[in-house]
Amino acid sequence: MAGTAGTPGTPRVLRAMNDRAALDLLLEHGPLSRTRIGKLTGLSKPTASQLLARLEAAGLVLATGTSEGRPGPSAQLYEVNPSAGHAAGLDVTPQRILAAVADITGRTVGRHELPTPGRRTGTPVVQQVTDALDGAAKAAGLARDDIHRLVIGTPGAFDPTTGRLRYASHLPGWHSPTLLDELAAALPMPFEYENDVNLVALAEQRLGAARGHADFVLLWNQEGLGAALVLGGRLHRGWTGGAGEVGFLPVPGTPLVRQVTKANSGGYQELAGSQAVPRLARELGIEDVPSGPYAESAAALVARAVQADDDTHRRLLRTYATRLATGLASLVSVLDPELVVLSGASLTSGGEPLRALVQAELEELAASRPRLVVGAVREHPVLRGALESALATTRDEVFDTSR
Repeated sequence: MAGTAGTPGTPRVLRAMNDRAALDLLLEHGPLSRTRIGKLTGLSKPTASQLLARLEAAGLVLATGTSEGRPGPSAQLYEVNPSAGHAAGLDVTPQRILAAVADITGRTVGRHELPTPGRRTGTPVVQQVTDALDGAAKAAGLARDDIHRLVIGTPGAFDPTTGRLRYASHLPGWHSPTLLDELAAALPMPFEYENDVNLVALAEQRLGAARGHADFVLLWNQEGLGAALVLGGRLHRGWTGGAGEVGFLPVPGTPLVRQVTKANSGGYQELAGSQAVPRLARELGIEDVPSGPYAESAAALVARAVQADDDTHRRLLRTYATRLATGLASLVSVLDPELVVLSGASLTSGGEPLRALVQAELEELAASRPRLVVGAVREHPVLRGALESALATTRDEVFDTSR
């Protein structure tokens, strides 16, 4: 990490590279001493001392306690200054907007939920976004202007050629061709938008089950059935942003759905989406099928099937696994991923038993055999992915000491 002979660049650029390396180590390991930073970066003690003095003067690191309780003399510890920057994320569904603010270390410092019933006649979308953001900022003790960057996660995807939201007709109010321009005018910080399932994949890649994997598919099953595709370490979004909209995928076992965007559904959604699980349970004669939203009902039924010790619930779990594997077989046959992550409440509620059944079925239906794992980011994964995305760019900007 330290500059060496022959390394291109000016001393200022090399110092900035060493500064960033030290900051990344502090983010990864937590408080470190000057000696430890020097060893991890390969810098001499005097150079490490100069680096820390420079970062402390810039407000990027803080001295925080000493290394007492260890062999040898105590040493001053340093950590990233949490207030050096803040980023925000929004998770948008038809029912609510969930907003959160994180400090530069990634710790969530404020959260706010804005219910959005009756969207067709209610508050304009731009005001809903700013209200949700302001609520999270207030909970963090900040103002809107204190946020460096915002990432908004929605179902569907904004078409880069038209600026309009596609594949999400169930999100009324978000389809105006001028919406992105209106948001840009109303927000004081740069903002980005991303498909919600793509953000779940980002959260799993940064923090969860897909860490260290450059090629994986994430299958999401909650309010809707969708996938995220990570190829060569990067999200693959497709020409119109619609890569991974696998709910529209024609699959055997269901009637062919035509005009899928008008129906906002397709064969795979009808076969294995959350709404299919309560219907399947009733067909198998299971009583006391939970009422309420499909996602909650499906998650409860799958969790119950894992715990129950009777043939009917075992059939429910096996049939559901076969249906999931039917669509996955098409994905893995085309993409040949290293890993498949199962995420969303209708999948994670099945845990290891469901994962094992889907793995076995997939090995019967597809020539390539990726390893299946259950997603590890369970608490608001879309929001966590939005924060991680916003934080990555915020850190690049705040930690750049070459300017």
